[in-house]
Amino acid sequence: MTIRSLFAAGLLAAFAIAAPLHAQESQPLDGIAAVVNEDVILQSELDRAVANVNAQYANNPGQLPPPDVLRRQVLERLVLVGRANENGIRVTDEEVNAAVASVAQQNNTTVAGLQQRLAAEGLSFDEFRASLKDEITVQRLRQSYGQSRVRVSEAEVDAALKAQSDGMQYHLAHILVGLPEGATADQIATAQKKVEGIKGLLERNEMDFAAAAVRYSDSPNALEGGDLGWRSADEIPVAFSDILKGMQAGQIVGPIRGPSGFQLLKLVETRDASQAPSQMATEYHARHILVRVTDVQDANAAKAKIDTLRARLAGGADFVTVAKEASEDANTKNDGGDLGWFTADQFGPDFGQRLTALQDGQVSEPFRTEAGWHIVQRVAARQTDVTEQNRRAQVRDTIGRRKLEEEYNRYLLELRGEAYVSFRTGNSTIDSATPDTVMSAPGAAEEAAKAGNKRRDGVGEGQPGSASSSQMP
Repeated sequence: MTIRSLFAAGLLAAFAIAAPLHAQESQPLDGIAAVVNEDVILQSELDRAVANVNAQYANNPGQLPPPDVLRRQVLERLVLVGRANENGIRVTDEEVNAAVASVAQQNNTTVAGLQQRLAAEGLSFDEFRASLKDEITVQRLRQSYGQSRVRVSEAEVDAALKAQSDGMQYHLAHILVGLPEGATADQIATAQKKVEGIKGLLERNEMDFAAAAVRYSDSPNALEGGDLGWRSADEIPVAFSDILKGMQAGQIVGPIRGPSGFQLLKLVETRDASQAPSQMATEYHARHILVRVTDVQDANAAKAKIDTLRARLAGGADFVTVAKEASEDANTKNDGGDLGWFTADQFGPDFGQRLTALQDGQVSEPFRTEAGWHIVQRVAARQTDVTEQNRRAQVRDTIGRRKLEEEYNRYLLELRGEAYVSFRTGNSTIDSATPDTVMSAPGAAEEAAKAGNKRRDGVGEGQPGSASSSQMP
């Protein structure tokens, strides 16, 4: 599998690279691609982002949407990245490193091997990392929004599991031709004509489904070939689930009119969840001592304290006693730092790596995580059948994802209603194709244009509220 095909498969779909939102002083005067409240996205930023996507699909340019649609998709992604940054969402280098390592592993290579393959295909490793960072950032934006609004109760999980009487799961993909809220008769007719045209291409085998999704779908997962993943019957709207039961793998149905527009649905494959083998997992019983880094206790003081505690343990002090006396984890301190039974990744990859490297009874050297400095003692390990636990977790996750999709779509509409976003690409197709993304606020256009002029002239950089320091809402 090539790196470009990896992107197309959507392992970590990289729509664009968000170049820094500040103009370099040596940069010539630049056009404005979009105005977002008091900030701007420059034409050069958009051009670089689009060029990166084109490079990823250089061997398969037919899978990309038309240039004007691609530019709009990329521009909307840049707006979302800016919104995430403005909301304080940050992705660390360590998290990007982990994502890069995951991509390398899925391609059966090392990070060094991945760099070589990227270079062989004419792709910059730094741009690849930036793409992953942007994708993670937008995912975090979705998650942070959903955390305050999406709740899945145990009763919902129980009901979903009960509804899975036949145990069948469906791997689905879709193509969405979207309609704005309150669409006119002309808009509906145009969308219906478009979706019928797409279906005709598929029926005549002039384009495969994934390529058509990339090129024509209005869904957020368009560049992933419209892949919806595996879902059980209860996780699919009734209008679709009844149809699916009579379909064969590879079959396409639609168009079906839904609240978001017209959809074409493909059944990729099916499987019987009840026949899946038991899922075993290693669980660990451990204790830990935590020393936090705070405004009162800086990093050096915290490191000195954890080193002193580790020296006491090396001298024969009892771990439980030291944890009760000195640990700064209020949840476990009174229990001698006891964390109970858990899987290795439950407390993050750094904690898990240290734990799994220990033998039962062994104590680690101090190590740092986001929570602070730790010392961990591995008590025991066991193999546990987690089939039912994972099944419930999967159902809970899919219900949550479905709710999140609904809430996130509403959030985007709210964003468009609250913020001023004006596309100024100079391309009339882009600037007029999505009127719902051109939002008005009295005086916002003039103020944003002024901010853009200041930014290009180097005026006000680094000042609170200036174009270079403020982020897109």
